[in-house]
Amino acid sequence: MAIIMDGKYLRDKILAQLKNRLGGAVPTLAVILVGDNNEASQIYVRNKEKFAAAAGINSRVIRMAYETSTQELLSEIYKLNNDESITAMLVQLPLPKHIDEAAVINAISPDKDADGFTPINIGKLVLGWHGIAPATPRGIIALLDEYKINIDSMNAVVIGRSNIVGKPIAQMLTARNATVTLCHSHTKNLQDITKNADIIVCATGRPVLHGNMVKQGATVIDVGIFHDENGKLRGDVDFESVSEFAGYITPVPGGIGPMTIAGLMMNTVDLFFQKH
Repeated sequence: MAIIMDGKYLRDKILAQLKNRLGGAVPTLAVILVGDNNEASQIYVRNKEKFAAAAGINSRVIRMAYETSTQELLSEIYKLNNDESITAMLVQLPLPKHIDEAAVINAISPDKDADGFTPINIGKLVLGWHGIAPATPRGIIALLDEYKINIDSMNAVVIGRSNIVGKPIAQMLTARNATVTLCHSHTKNLQDITKNADIIVCATGRPVLHGNMVKQGATVIDVGIFHDENGKLRGDVDFESVSEFAGYITPVPGGIGPMTIAGLMMNTVDLFFQKH
């Protein structure tokens, strides 16, 4: 049976380290939430507030109506960009469909980009320059390091090509000298590819990985989280069958969700020290 990688334990360890690093200094993380009809976003924002406090970070939540226009949201972002009391910020995704998400992300100052989504920070990631990495991929790397999973020279498969997880984690694994295959909904013979993987990262939001697709001893990272047709919370990975083959595996919940919070707080503290 696989060893379960405990994201909650590592998140709490990292938050304590960040608080110690700050030494009494208090950065401020601003979160903009547009609309109140996305329950997952509401929960995530509450968790950010709770765990920011544990890291010694002040949080400020700005709630805007669902009907908010792109221009109104951009105006709020510009205010935060110019507010010296704000260390870092993010706009909670997904946004209502009438808002131009690309324009919103592009408006955030790279020096306050807690999520690491701005084109400048993504560009730095691709070029191997120092910047702010997206929170979930940063959390994944931290978890791999905590469990001493060797990345160098390993075959890594990333399933999912989102800008939030798939593309950036592929870049980060490549930077650590893994040989990376990026798979997606048009990939043929996925099982043939995953069976050769030492590390598998699943980030699709749908059931995609089963035990017969995993080689003995592989490390499996499950980023997906959703409710199935029975209302049960689950991830992209069939935990029961995959854990029979994997050496290490993340649970859902309790794996990458907490590490996303940890990655966000690490980014906020890094942004603070870039200015101080």
